[in-house]
Amino acid sequence: MESVPFTGDISPKPLLYGLTLRSPVAGGRLRKIECPRLPSSFLLVTAADIPGRNALEDFPVPVLAGDKLSYIGEPVGILAGPDQTRLKEYAGRIRVIAEEDGEAPAFTCHSVKPGMILAERNIGSGDTGAAFARASAVISGEYKTGIQEHWYAEPLGAVALYTPEDTQITIRTATQWPYHVKHSAAALLDIAPSRIFVESTAIGLHMDGKIWYPSLVSCHAALAAFIMKKNVRLILTREEDFLYSPKRNESEIQIRSALGEKGELLALEINVEVNLGAGGVFAGEILDQTCLGALGNCRTENLKLSGKAFETNLPPQGPLSGFGLAQGFFAMERHISRIADVLRVDPGEWRKNNHTGRGGTLAIGVPVKENPPVEQLLDTAASMSDYSRKWASYELLRQSRKKDGVYEQREPLRGIGIASAWQGSGFLYAGSDKGLYSVELTLEKNGSLEIKTSMVTSNNSYARIWGNLASEILAIDAGMVRIISGHTERVPDSGPASLSRNITVLTRLVESACLAIRKLRFRDPLPITVRRSSRPAKGTAWEGLIPAVPGSLRNDAGVLFDKNSLSRLSWAAAVVEVEIDPVTYTPGIRGVWLGVDGGKILLEERARRCLKAEVIQALGWTALEHPRYEEGRLGGEKADDYNIPGLEAIPPISIDFIWNDTADPRGIGELPSGCVPAAFVQAASQAMDHPFSKIPLTALDIWEAGKLKKKENSP
Repeated sequence: MESVPFTGDISPKPLLYGLTLRSPVAGGRLRKIECPRLPSSFLLVTAADIPGRNALEDFPVPVLAGDKLSYIGEPVGILAGPDQTRLKEYAGRIRVIAEEDGEAPAFTCHSVKPGMILAERNIGSGDTGAAFARASAVISGEYKTGIQEHWYAEPLGAVALYTPEDTQITIRTATQWPYHVKHSAAALLDIAPSRIFVESTAIGLHMDGKIWYPSLVSCHAALAAFIMKKNVRLILTREEDFLYSPKRNESEIQIRSALGEKGELLALEINVEVNLGAGGVFAGEILDQTCLGALGNCRTENLKLSGKAFETNLPPQGPLSGFGLAQGFFAMERHISRIADVLRVDPGEWRKNNHTGRGGTLAIGVPVKENPPVEQLLDTAASMSDYSRKWASYELLRQSRKKDGVYEQREPLRGIGIASAWQGSGFLYAGSDKGLYSVELTLEKNGSLEIKTSMVTSNNSYARIWGNLASEILAIDAGMVRIISGHTERVPDSGPASLSRNITVLTRLVESACLAIRKLRFRDPLPITVRRSSRPAKGTAWEGLIPAVPGSLRNDAGVLFDKNSLSRLSWAAAVVEVEIDPVTYTPGIRGVWLGVDGGKILLEERARRCLKAEVIQALGWTALEHPRYEEGRLGGEKADDYNIPGLEAIPPISIDFIWNDTADPRGIGELPSGCVPAAFVQAASQAMDHPFSKIPLTALDIWEAGKLKKKENSP
């Protein structure tokens, strides 16, 4: 695979620099932009200068705000010129005059006004009312997750290269979705897509933060280049990137469960609320993924779920490793552990007895055709960590401390938690491209194989994976396989590099193309070119919730989803052991153990590296990263002191696979985010004998729980 530079390393000559002007208010109207007289080599570009559509492809996000302002920091203009120092000087003299709305802006799901619901889901089956009426116990909980910053190797940016002969623009940017950049820029400039070329630069560890926002920054650079007819480079400062780029969105999920006499689950009532900020990017996808996670893997015939995705006056929020699935799983897995605590049973054993097995149905309507390896994975993680013995020991210690109070402890407090999760591969819904994505393979006369794809990746592992695949099928040397990727001029549209699509969807297409070439190679002359495309298997969203209760489904989604995205699930179970310092109340992690079923593992070292990186990211979200919005602005931590897990904070991480070489490769990248946070919080809850229900979980939260426990235990 060809090596690519970082965006900041690209400096064509001559070159203009771009700088973004932003809204000072969270909601209101843009009255005017007061700009001093600029030299002829400098130019201010506003929404009035846009020749085409002022919105990104598929998303209602304006490239530059015209009249309406929706959040602090919303782009209202691009200032471009040949000298960066003078550019900043002129920008400091420009005044963005805005008039705030009469009504207060909405920053949370609880403060939204009518008309700010982006998507809504209401589904149900069975008779939840009757189930709750006969329940032996009812357990309720509210679970909250905070935002998380992606924190890239370099800030987001783009270089737009202008070719005057044919009025062509080449955009260099770190994007997971080159064709989205291409189509957004073409519509913005009102020119044919064939005149826009996109080359992906090095994306590094992106965690889905570069799936759509690079299209916005690229449009800014392309617009300035198109109008000024010169090359333009626009790279956000680290502070800009931190303040205005998308974060993992907040969620609030309420779960109410009805239990039978033996502790079995009779019914669930779930309410899901997600805060997507302005624009509503991927609103339906994120809401449904969150709802699916919140339904987890529990077996029940009586269910009622309502979900809402809200637009607020925060900067646009977006996906981070799982498109909301992790937020949903945190709520349900945490709730399951609370059920086990109330019943005084091992949370791992309760999970084994109440999970959906073969013949069940995921809530979105996809049947579980294979037997989920939940019990095997739970046993694997438990065996690796000595979970059963530790849980019983820590549980005895917890019970003995009830009368003493945690403040009297001089030794560290310990706890252990367990959780499970699954993930699909690919998007539930397709955009305007209809989800039709392709790869193209050519077997050359010299025996080499060329693979063309717009796929982008943070490493070159796919050259090895696909090389080994081609070697096995076509009997060629793996070193003779060449991947051409990330350039829209030379490769077909392979779709966004997200939700494990590279290892699942694209790898299956490469395999299919290799098999086709093998059939043709001894009949047709070389070179032989074969293109293979994916086509979504459509189904009605949330259809067939519980087949045993026909006609009971209440559905208002009214959209189609791709059944393929959930047809091959991967599974994981995690155990996390925590030790809490009785003086500082800082949670330390003694170990993380992960059991994984990802089908056939094509490259073990890459799989382990990917899972460990995701475990670290999940732990950062859970306990270390505490960004928060205050009145529409990121408060607390700043870009230069944002806290992410360092090498010294990374605990021992053990991973074991269920080796299943007869199954297709499946996505595993989002699995740790689905189970590690809930296992961590359960471990802290056992240690402190307090039912924590939110992340991030801070030392202050733990201190307050200890203070409350001391008050409860005082005479």
